[in-house]
Amino acid sequence: MLPFLARRLASLCGVLLCVLTLTFLLLRLSPGSPFARERKLPPVIEQQLLAKYHLEGSLWTQYTEYLGDVLHGDLRLSTKYRDRSVRELLAQSLPVSALLGSTAFLLASTLGIWLGSTAAIRHHTPLDTSAMLLALALISVPTFVAGPLLVLIFSLSLGWLPVGGWNSPASLLLPAITLAGPAIAAIARLTRTSMLETLQAPFLRTARAKGLSECRVLYVHALKTALLPVISYLGPLAAQLLTGSIVVESIFNLPGTGSFFINAILNRDVFLLGGVVLVYCVLLVAMNLLVDLAYTWLDPRIRLDA
Repeated sequence: MLPFLARRLASLCGVLLCVLTLTFLLLRLSPGSPFARERKLPPVIEQQLLAKYHLEGSLWTQYTEYLGDVLHGDLRLSTKYRDRSVRELLAQSLPVSALLGSTAFLLASTLGIWLGSTAAIRHHTPLDTSAMLLALALISVPTFVAGPLLVLIFSLSLGWLPVGGWNSPASLLLPAITLAGPAIAAIARLTRTSMLETLQAPFLRTARAKGLSECRVLYVHALKTALLPVISYLGPLAAQLLTGSIVVESIFNLPGTGSFFINAILNRDVFLLGGVVLVYCVLLVAMNLLVDLAYTWLDPRIRLDA
C-alpha cells in the first residue's frame, strides 16, 4: 500500500506541474493583456501594473517566479479583483461550491445506484421501463432548462423553496437537484448495464446454492461487484461537482467557484485561473486515488501493489 501511495503522490506532483505550466503559458502567450480595457491605459500605468503583478521580464522569468510562489503557498493577487488574493477568493467561494457539489454527489450516487440496480433486478418489467425513461428524461433536459423549471414549480407556484440566493439550508435543495439530475441518469444507466452482466455470473449460482437469501445475493454479492465500473465514473464526477457549475450557480445566484472560473478566462486573470485549475486537479487526482482504494474493498482480488 505504501509504495502505491508514494507512486500516486509523485504522479500528483507531475500532473500539477504540467497543468500549472500549460495554464500559465496558454494565457501569457495568447494575444492581449490582463489589463486591456475599452479605454487604453497610459503606458506608464500599464507598466506599473505589470510590475505589481510580476508580469514583466521574459516569459521564463515570469514562469519560474510564479512557480516558486505557488510552491510556497502563494497563489498571488487576482488581476481582475484588485487587491484581493486568489487564496482569499477561493476561500470565499470554494466552500459554497463544495457544499453544493457534495450534496449533488450524494443525491446522484444514492438515487442513481438505487434506480439502476432496481431496474436490473426487475428487468423486462414496467418498473425497468419506467426507470430508464426517467433516466432518459433526466439526461436529456439540460441544467439551464431544469433549473428555471424547478424554480417555476417549487418556488413561484408552490412557494415551498426559495428562488435563489445563499440564505438558508433550503436554498441548497433546488440547485443540488438541478446539478444532480444528469448524473443520476448516467449512474443509473451504468449501474443497470453492469448489474445485468453481473446477474449472469456463475458465482451468484454458487451463493444461492449455499442457501444465502435472495436479498443478500442481490444487494451484497451482485451489487458489490456491479459497482466497480460505477466507482470509476464517480471519481471524476465528484471532482467536477465539487468545483462548481457556472450554469447552476448563475441560475440560483450562488457565490461559488464556477463564476470565478469563467470570469478568469474572460478577463485573462492568469493567477485566479491557475488557482481554480490547481484545486480541480488536486480534487481529480484525490478522487481517482479514492476510487483505486475502493476497488480493493469491492473486489479483494485487486491488489494495488501488483
